[in-house]
Amino acid sequence: MIYLQLLFLIIVANGSPIIGRWLMNEHWNLPIDGGAVFMDGRPILGTSKTYRGVACSLVGTLLAGALVGLSWKVSLIVSLLAMLGDCLSSFVKRRLGYPSEAQAPGLDQIPESLLPLLGAWNVLNLSALGVGLTVAMFIVAGQVLSLIGYKLHIRKHPY
Repeated sequence: MIYLQLLFLIIVANGSPIIGRWLMNEHWNLPIDGGAVFMDGRPILGTSKTYRGVACSLVGTLLAGALVGLSWKVSLIVSLLAMLGDCLSSFVKRRLGYPSEAQAPGLDQIPESLLPLLGAWNVLNLSALGVGLTVAMFIVAGQVLSLIGYKLHIRKHPY
């Protein structure tokens, strides 16, 4: 049961910024990296990583955690580490020459699901098998939910 609760929180943590962009349009659309570039001349993170997204993730994940009976501490860990994983994957994608919002299967899903689970590992006494299966379920669920969000005009891309 705990893995399904965590899967739900990870989905909310990663989906809330997308819902926030859809609801708020351009409000709070401030890039975390401030538009700065790395030594390779490419953006550090890109324009799609915003303060609005982090705020939406925090609020959405804290509410979702309360809904499924997880503590605010676990919800906070999941949200912050999901956003850190998302920023890490964006940083790597920029170094590889991918533009903002470009798809990189695996790289887009693994850090933003694995880091929150590793952060909750000791707090919830998780197992390696449970973590691995939850990451795999997130990859599948993320693809399905992204397609649904695209068809509902919530997402800009079907991935």
